[in-house]
This record gives sequence, structure tokens and C-alpha cells, in this order.
Amino acid sequence: MKTMLKTLTAAVVAVPLALGLGARPAEADTIRIALAETPSDELAAFFVALDRARANGLDYEWTAFSDEELAIQAVLSGQMDIGFGTPYAAMQRSKAPLRIVFQLSKLKFFPVTTKKYSKLEDLDGEPILLHSRGGGTDSIANVIEYRLGIKFGERSYVPGSSNRVAALLGGRADATIIDLSNKNKLMRSDAGGSFNVLEMFDVDASDEALFGNLNWIQENEEDVQIFVDALVSVYRDMHADPTIVRRETNPDGPIGQLPAEILAELDGFYSDAVEAGLYDPDGGGRKAAMADMEWYSAAGQLDGAPADLNIEDFWYLKPLDAAMN
Repeated sequence: MKTMLKTLTAAVVAVPLALGLGARPAEADTIRIALAETPSDELAAFFVALDRARANGLDYEWTAFSDEELAIQAVLSGQMDIGFGTPYAAMQRSKAPLRIVFQLSKLKFFPVTTKKYSKLEDLDGEPILLHSRGGGTDSIANVIEYRLGIKFGERSYVPGSSNRVAALLGGRADATIIDLSNKNKLMRSDAGGSFNVLEMFDVDASDEALFGNLNWIQENEEDVQIFVDALVSVYRDMHADPTIVRRETNPDGPIGQLPAEILAELDGFYSDAVEAGLYDPDGGGRKAAMADMEWYSAAGQLDGAPADLNIEDFWYLKPLDAAMN
């Protein structure tokens, strides 16, 4: 089992790994996980699931990449075994048989602007700050354009909702798309009255999903099943009682080392997230896959009409089906 020192070392070398500058080999039977961001409150439930999986015999190490594209490339190159993201374009265009096995979160994001805008249509031609090129917020912007017949101005990219909130507060941006947690923090703060949360249509498509190369998944079926079983158990327990995440967070783990003020808000964050429908207790499955076909087609990341796409070209459902039984 990896020690915390080794895990933190993995996080430090994330960018060199992603650029192919000396990836180190994993130990035998160790799953290498590519995170698309550094550990945060949003990943607390995932790390609780990792702890449950470890208790059932899963050996793993994780690396935090600076954005989703790097995490996807790390899995495509074989440097990492399983990753975070929604790599639909890569799935369709790459020869590598990537498949999703679990929906980690839905695209529950919120357009937040200064008071100069009051509705999404007001953003026609206006610059917007997003997370990463080709990522979830980029796809949201694409679908907003598609559904409303508008066109954003220049798109700039700053990873991390908290960093985009800082840009709003610092006057460096007038419009962005941020996650539930940071939207709530901003609007509940003393500065909240200076901003608008624009009305947004409902979205059930995946923001983050767990994916890997199908060949690797099938060759490591037992470990993948332990992983998916742990995720399902945490997500179902979390829906019954959101405080389970804080109570099971390892104080010596990466989430337990976050600032005390963030840890103090875990109960509130997961209560809000469950109420808002951010997490599917059944891991998404076919319902999420169908929503993804529609969403990412409209977002321009999948070619072809949604009705003509086969979800089994993008999802491997066997582990999730087994976890449901």
C-alpha cells in the first residue's frame, strides 16, 4: 500500500507525468488513478470510497493533474490506468477503446456574473471565463450557445471554480461558470449582492466520470469491481445521510489535511449537493449515458445524432450492473 508520502509525491510530479517527462512505473497490481484536479471538498466522497476500496484489498496511487485534458492524455498514453473526465471526443476519435464505468458527478454548474447581466441572452458576444478547453464548463457554454442562439465572445480558461470566483471579486472577469459549492459561498458572502446567478436549464449529463481503457478494465476486472462497489456504497450512504462523508474522512488523508474551514463545511456542501442532485446514487449508468449522448452531441464533442450513437461504445456497464445486484 502506498504511504501518504508517496501519494503526495505523485501529486507533485503530476505535470511532468502528463507531459511524458519521466513517468515512473506503478508497482505490480497497483491501480494508477489520474485526478483532474487537486484534492478538494468536491473529492471528499471519492476519497472515502477509496478508503473503503482499500479496506477490501484495492491497492492504488493517485496523481493530481492540473486539468482534465492532461488526465485524459495520461490514460490514453498508458501512464495512468483510470482517470477523471468526460473524454467523449477522445473516445470517438482515438483508436484507444476508452470506456466510462461510473458517473462521479453531474454538470450542475451555474453562470454567475456581475450585475451588468441579468439573463443568459445578455452574454451574447461577451467574454466568459471557463475551467478548461474541452471540459465541462466549455461544453456548458457550447450548449448555451446552441439552445439560445447566442455566441459568447472570447473564452478564457482558469482551472478551479474558486480561482474564477477570485477573478470575479478582483474585477478581472464579469462572467463565468462555477460549481455549486463556490456559487453558494459567493452568494452567501458579503460580496454576494454584487453578483447575479443567471437562470439555467436542468442538466443530467456527466461532469466528471471514471473511465479507463477497456482492455485494462477487463484485465483487472476484480479490482475495478471493488472500486465501483465502494463508490456505489458511498453514494448511496451519502444520499441517506450526507454527514457520512465528513465522518468517514481520514484525518491523515489528503482531504483531512485541507484547511479546517473547508472541513467544517463538508456537511453543508454534501447536503446541498445531494439536494441539488449533483450525485446519482446509482452511478449514472444507462440514464447518464443517454443524457451524455444528447449533451455532448449538442456541445460539439460527439459527431452524429444522439439516437444513432451506441452507449456501449462509450460506457462499460458490467461493473455497475454487478454493483446494483
